[in-house]
Order: sequence, then structure tokens, then C-alpha cells
Amino acid sequence: MRRDLDCRARAAPVRVLPATLVILVLAAGGIAACGVGDRSKRAAPSPTRLAASKAPTVESPAAVAPKPAAPTALGGMAQLRVELGHEMRLAGPRSGAYVYDMTTATPVLSLRASTKRPPASVEKLFTSIVALYDLGPRARLRTAVIGSGWLGPRGVWHGSLYLRGGGDPTFGSTSFNRMWEHSSGSNVSELVGQLARVGIRRVTGHVIGDASLFDAKPGVPSSRFAPDLPDIGGELSALTYDHGQSSRLTPGAFAAHALAVALRADHVWALAAPRTGRTPPGARQLASVSSPPLSVLLRMMNVPSDDFFAEMLAKQLGARFALAGTTAAGANVISSVLGSAYGVHPRVVDGSGLSRADRASPLEVVSLLRTVWHTSLGDVLAASLPTVGMSGTVATIATGTPAQGHCIAKTGTLDNVTNLAGYCHTAGHQLVAFALFVDGPENWQSLALEGKMVADIARRNPSGP
Repeated sequence: MRRDLDCRARAAPVRVLPATLVILVLAAGGIAACGVGDRSKRAAPSPTRLAASKAPTVESPAAVAPKPAAPTALGGMAQLRVELGHEMRLAGPRSGAYVYDMTTATPVLSLRASTKRPPASVEKLFTSIVALYDLGPRARLRTAVIGSGWLGPRGVWHGSLYLRGGGDPTFGSTSFNRMWEHSSGSNVSELVGQLARVGIRRVTGHVIGDASLFDAKPGVPSSRFAPDLPDIGGELSALTYDHGQSSRLTPGAFAAHALAVALRADHVWALAAPRTGRTPPGARQLASVSSPPLSVLLRMMNVPSDDFFAEMLAKQLGARFALAGTTAAGANVISSVLGSAYGVHPRVVDGSGLSRADRASPLEVVSLLRTVWHTSLGDVLAASLPTVGMSGTVATIATGTPAQGHCIAKTGTLDNVTNLAGYCHTAGHQLVAFALFVDGPENWQSLALEGKMVADIARRNPSGP
């Protein structure tokens, strides 16, 4: 049985709301939609700069993390290679790794590094970079209320209101965003306030969700496109509310119903349609809210390894740059940009890495990490990754070792697939990029091995004697 075990390690509230909480959510209301950056305005990635003078941008861990021990006589590259090689042999013959000293431009370890394996959630590195490349770090996804009709006396809107979705994964109720997104997401109360300022007090038609930007498939290839609540935590749609909740409706219809409830709570009479529809031509925008910028969305995705965010971004890429809001179209965009702009050619099936049909090699992952380091997009990527021993899905990895606070990394875990990739600053002031792909052992065993490996990397002086 395949499961994304990253999601089990997330220190976050349960995403599938119980029935009582759904009722409370509806009392607050909501909707979702978007607009993104202009592809023609983005700058191409600058050439690789193998620099170690500046640490990856993280949440200032140095002040609270233990300092790496001084390098010892066993701290040279040869000893590090021996230690990493020993640990990889314990990982078994189906595992591979590539470790590269970026300061001296020297490979430290290459073991079955070209063999493609399921990247699991390390796939989110690919999704992150292509989203930054195509949309830009300041892109925001907008949720709009579009009016078809006219405003008459006493605040009566003669017609319907359409909630046009654009794939904002953060849209929801104020209470949900306070709990789940730490108040970073867009929320329905902003829309209600804007509609009140327009002067609407009653809607003669319906509140109708428009989720037409994406296809209607709520799941991913690994679930045969059926809902996959254990891994994704909600249903995919261009119009979602509270992380893709639906409560026996489609996500778009659920969002429309939530907005209607929120409007009635604000003394605006409105009823939601039970099905979604397309916004008619000639309708005018009455209100809108925006997601946090993409740079923040990536941190919200990568620190807890959120599959819902990753799949929503993949469909966003498909909708904007392949004219189809599907997982397949988004995967094709990711593959194309990785090949043309970065010279790596993984097999991309989805945005999150949930599918075992995804394939990437440790060498490809490290090549991408090397290429983007200290570019404008690479700095945003580094800032989105959790800090080893301190945050997100790597909070319990290599704690109390020199890696704590000095490495940033993306985990990737399916059943018996345990991957780790990122950057470490070492005791010898080297910058090391690494990708460790361990297939076969139980996940807890593999995590222990990878914790030892990143500790070895951070402790050593790869260019020393």
C-alpha cells in the first residue's frame, strides 16, 4: 500500500474536518479563485554560482542551534566518503546518493547516483522551482465575486453572484486560516465586507461557484483521480474552501454555500446553487481577495510537505501555460521547464510525488540544487525549506548533532521510500548539496541512516586533510 508518510509527520491540525466542525466552518462562510504573474516579465535564472559565503535563507536558526564541532583529523573528504559509503551500504542495493561539495566543485559521494527512483515529496523541489520560474515569487492567486445582474433600490442585486475560482489553496474561513494557515491565507470575511460596501443587501438569484479553470478530477494519478483524503487532505478544484473540504458537495459548490452562509450572517440574504457553473460574459467583478505571494505559499507547502498545495500548483501551471487545468498538463509544464532551463529530465507525473511512477535520480536533484543556488529563484527556494532538527518534516532528524540548524532539506517518504535532499553548511565552512534516496528498509530505519549522513556532512571538512 502506498502512502505519503511525510503527511503523517506534519505537526499540523487534522485536515479532514469532522461533521461538527464543518457546520462551524459553514457558519463563517467562504470561496476561492486566482490570477497569476506574467510569464513574459520573469527573469531567466542566472548561471550557477558555487558560493559558500552566505548560508541558505532559513528562519535564523544559528542563534538557538548548537554550533558544529571543530573539524578533526578525520574530517577530510576521504573520511566523509568512507562514512557515507558505509551508511549507504546499510541502506541496501536499491538505494542511491549524490553528495557534492559546492565550495570546491568536487563530488564527495556518487553511489548509483544516476538511477531514477521515486522521489516522493522531493518532487516538490521541482514543482517549487518551475512555479517560481513561470509565475514569479510575488504572484498571488485571486478569488473573485463576479456579479451578473444589476443593483437596484434598497440594496437588491437582481441576478446571481459567481464565485470564480483560480486555484488559491489557502482560501477559507477566518477561523480555519487562523488554525491551519496561521492567518496567512485569504478568507471569506474580506469578500463579505467588500460586498457590503458595494451596498448589496439581498440577492434575487443564487451564489454559484465557478471552478472551470481546472478539470473536475478531485484526486491525483496515484488514486486514479478519486479523492485521496489521507494524503491530500481535501479535494482538488479551481475553487476550494478550507483546504478542499466538500461535505457531499463538489468543492466549488461547497465554497459557494459557505459564502452564502457568511453573507446571511452579515444580514445579506443569499442562497447558494447546489452545482457549479461558468461565469457568463459581461459580468463584472464586485469583490476579490488574494493569496499570500508564491514565496510564502512555497514555505507553506514545503515546510509541512503539503500535497494539496503541490497538486494545486501543478494544475495552476497547466491552466496558465498549457491551456488545461489538469495534473497531466501541469506535469508536462514542469518537465519542459526542468529540461529546457535547467538541463534535468526527471519523469514527472504529478506535482507532489505521491505517484510511484514519478522518477528522478539523486544526480538530477543535486544538479538542480547546484544550478539554482544563490540565484533569485534559488534564494526563495532555500527560504521555503524546513531546517534540519528544528522545523517541519525534518524537525526530528539529526537533532543534537552538527546538522541541527545548519542544514535545510526536503523530505520524501512513501512506504519503504525515504529520501532527503538539500544543503548543509559544514564545520569546515563548506557548502554541500546532497540527495539521499533510500529504497527498501522501513522508513524509521532509513530516517535514522539519513540523520547520521547529514550529521556526518555537517561535522566534516570535506576539503580538509
